[in-house]
Amino acid sequence: MPTMDNDSSKTIPRDFDVVIVGSGLAGLSAAMHLAPTHRVAVLTKRSMSDGSSGWAQGGIAAVLGEHDTFASHVDDTLVAGAGLSDPTATRFVVEHAPESVEWLRTLGVPFSLENGHLHLTREGGHSARRIVHVTDATGAAVQQTLIEHVRRTPNVTLFEHHVLVDLIRAGKLGYPGQDRCLGLYALDETTDEVVTFRAPHTILATGGAGKVYLYTTNPDTATGDGIAAAWRAGCRVTNMEFIQFHPTCLYHPHVKNFLITEAVRGEGGRLLLPDGTRFMPNHDKRAELAPRDVVARAIDFEMKKHGLDCVYLDISHQPPEFVKEHFPNIHARCLELGIDITRQPIPVVPAAHYTCGGVHTDLQGRTDLLGLHAIGETAYTGLHGANRLASNSLVECMVFARSSTQDIVATSLPAPPEVPPWDDSRVTDADEAVVISHNWDELRRFMWDYVGIVRTNKRLERAAHRITLLQQEIQEFYSAFHVTRDLLELRNLVTVADLIVKSAQSRHESRGLHFSRDYPSMAPLAMPTTLAPR
Repeated sequence: MPTMDNDSSKTIPRDFDVVIVGSGLAGLSAAMHLAPTHRVAVLTKRSMSDGSSGWAQGGIAAVLGEHDTFASHVDDTLVAGAGLSDPTATRFVVEHAPESVEWLRTLGVPFSLENGHLHLTREGGHSARRIVHVTDATGAAVQQTLIEHVRRTPNVTLFEHHVLVDLIRAGKLGYPGQDRCLGLYALDETTDEVVTFRAPHTILATGGAGKVYLYTTNPDTATGDGIAAAWRAGCRVTNMEFIQFHPTCLYHPHVKNFLITEAVRGEGGRLLLPDGTRFMPNHDKRAELAPRDVVARAIDFEMKKHGLDCVYLDISHQPPEFVKEHFPNIHARCLELGIDITRQPIPVVPAAHYTCGGVHTDLQGRTDLLGLHAIGETAYTGLHGANRLASNSLVECMVFARSSTQDIVATSLPAPPEVPPWDDSRVTDADEAVVISHNWDELRRFMWDYVGIVRTNKRLERAAHRITLLQQEIQEFYSAFHVTRDLLELRNLVTVADLIVKSAQSRHESRGLHFSRDYPSMAPLAMPTTLAPR
């Protein structure tokens, strides 16, 4: 399938039926569902394989075992969500999960088998084995399969190295009638020009915002672009205070974001202090199989208590053949770094991993702006609540990719009217890019220090004050200079940081991933935190 040739004329808009921003599992699934009936553009700000989906190691949660039930999967999700998962959305995802797995199998995803049947592993928070996987590299295998299919799919045009600048709203342009999304502006990094994409329907599938923190398991692309753009376009966001910190990121000076999958603990991995003492049973009766927020806080507690740089995850009591078969990629990567996980424990630390909140949507992925859908980690669907249950994210991508595209197929919207080209005639090239890199570093560091695993009112106040100063600096920079990817990402990260802090300040309790020393108890009534633009 074609990749669009560069066109130096930015005044000519690129017209499609649907524009999808993001090339992860959600975006590519949506493109494949729409291709038979719609002309689709898929924009990705780097290459097709650089999103978060390809980094997912664990797997996809679905009820496929003989003794497993939908009710059990729903209950596990609601428990992990600490009372904030929407029961209707949770049932919707759980009941459509098996067909999503089957769809991937028909595409040729090589899931791990045992005696001719799907091998199901178990992860923290699950009461049964229900995780289908491709050894310990599920996301990469699924992503590669979809990329190969999409590249051969007619009606889908790929635009790599295109960075979302902003959504285009009819209301902002002064058009009468109901406000709606008319498409978007995107920076084409191959020509260094901002080009216009027009479409009756736009789908945001840009992933999460893990790069707002100093330590994260996310790729560099996870800068909250879709969440920030939707917020600027007038859409509500919900539950942005709930940032999941994965308990076990490899701690090594030469590797900054290598994830050690949940499945290591699911297959018997034990968390240890440097002297070999196991500590999780002292924190939760589920020990290493407790949900991620519990495990992350326990590790954070032990590290602070003992002044440790890391703790250790040990799977070496399992037979070497078992470890190599179940975790070949982790075994190989660690071995490159001098760690033989068949004989040695793995040094690990918690790291920002998953954005549980996002752009507020319904079960069809519709946002507050007509013609705009949001799916995947960009969206708040109600599934994750105050904490995401392991391996529920990839299946959420597929379920809502299908439901949103079904809604688009069933909804006829007129072609967008004329849209003015991007005007950068009154700006110049930046003379001091060091301002961007300095602000980027400052933002990620104070978000880690003040809005991390454990929060206080004072820390949140300090973060809010610094965000206000950064917003002023960045807006001045944005108004005066040509846009670059670094500037756009920093602008989006500061917006997302502001949403996280405002949401955290409004929650006067500790629940799920939000733990406050000033409000250590859980409120009797669980309520989502929804913010609306002025």
